[in-house]
Amino acid sequence: MSHDLFEAARAAMAKAYAPYSKFPVGAALRTEDGRVFTGANIEVASYPEGWCAETTALGHYIMGGGGKIVEIAVLAERMAKCSPCGGCRQRLAEFCRPETKLYLCDNTGVAETVTMGDMLPYGFRGDILK
Repeated sequence: MSHDLFEAARAAMAKAYAPYSKFPVGAALRTEDGRVFTGANIEVASYPEGWCAETTALGHYIMGGGGKIVEIAVLAERMAKCSPCGGCRQRLAEFCRPETKLYLCDNTGVAETVTMGDMLPYGFRGDILK
C-alpha cells in the first residue's frame, strides 16, 4: 500500500515551486476510505511565507472533506528520509493519531516507516482542550 503513496508524493514533488531553495518536496496522505491527497512545497520571495508540502496536502484534504488519515508519505528530491518540519508535525498531529504511519522516502521508495507518535511524542493535540 505504501508504494502508491510514494508515487503520489513523487508526482506532487514534480509540481513543487522551489526557485529559491531548490529543495522540492512532495507529500501524500491517505484517508481510511482510500482517498489520497497530495501537496508540494510552494516558496515565495518573502521567507517564510511559503507552504510546506504537508501543509498543501492538508489543505487539499480539508477541502476534500477530511476523514481519518492512516498513512503519510514525504519525499524530497535532494534528501533521503526527509521528515516533516516541526510546524508540519504539529499540523499533521491535528488530523492524525499517534499510530498514523509516516513513510520517509528516498528517490526509490519508502526508506523508513515511523509513526506520528514517534515523530511528535508530546504533540499538542486539540482533544486535550475539550
